[in-house]
Amino acid sequence: MRALEALAKFCAILAGVLLTGITLMTCGSLIGRNTVGVSIVGAFELTGVAAGAAIALFMPICQARGGNIIVDFFTAKASARTQSALDRVGAFVLAVIFALLAWRSTLGGLNSHSSGSETQIMGFPEWVVYAVMVPAFVLAGLIALHQAVLGFAIKEDAGEGAI
Repeated sequence: MRALEALAKFCAILAGVLLTGITLMTCGSLIGRNTVGVSIVGAFELTGVAAGAAIALFMPICQARGGNIIVDFFTAKASARTQSALDRVGAFVLAVIFALLAWRSTLGGLNSHSSGSETQIMGFPEWVVYAVMVPAFVLAGLIALHQAVLGFAIKEDAGEGAI
């Protein structure tokens, strides 16, 4: 599981770098437009592309750290064993969802690549975003499957962020 968590951390760092890059690019474009009247062409497109990839790249660490929303209104008074079983079922459902996302993103990426689909202004190839998203979804699915099969480690005993 340590390897999965290490990969999840790498994905989160990569997502942070992407978001930092688009933030700097947006600031540069705004400063340029408001000072010298020149902005970065296609900044809006690149922001959308990078944000989509970053969201997918944050999914593995979110799953690994139990960051998904858990609605426990009806199970708050259930036994720890029942809550654990329901958490495992939820993790399995998420594993299936991530597998479906990976599969459909793969097909979307292949279709985008074969058709030569690009962004309108800059001509950035759209398949690149899919190529970033698919491994992140697969990793999030593997983490969720691990949690479904082996359960969730208690964070207080295993250290912060451990699974």
